[in-house]
Amino acid sequence: MKIRWNIWLEKEDSVVLSLWRVALLTAIADTGSINQAAARMEVPYRIAWQKIQEMETLLGETLVTTTTGGSGGGGSQLTPTAQTYVAQFEQLQEQVEPFLQEQFTAVFGDSL
Repeated sequence: MKIRWNIWLEKEDSVVLSLWRVALLTAIADTGSINQAAARMEVPYRIAWQKIQEMETLLGETLVTTTTGGSGGGGSQLTPTAQTYVAQFEQLQEQVEPFLQEQFTAVFGDSL
């Protein structure tokens, strides 16, 4: 048996960062596109854009910058602030996981 968990951060009782939202930001960084990131996350573009706007509003920070198309094409990239939030969230996740596994073993032992 394995322990599974989900972690998210709230501000004003609204989700600011979560595993899914960090994955969305990471997909934007990887693809250079909100549209391609939304496709990777298997959600409509509108949902991805809505989640970005929610995060930016709650944090009071710009997380994604976009450039419009044209001869060079358009694109999206994470701001340094977003990159920091992603790194911090991933660090928190990495530190919580072994702690939860240790607590799971302490409580359940080999009984499951």
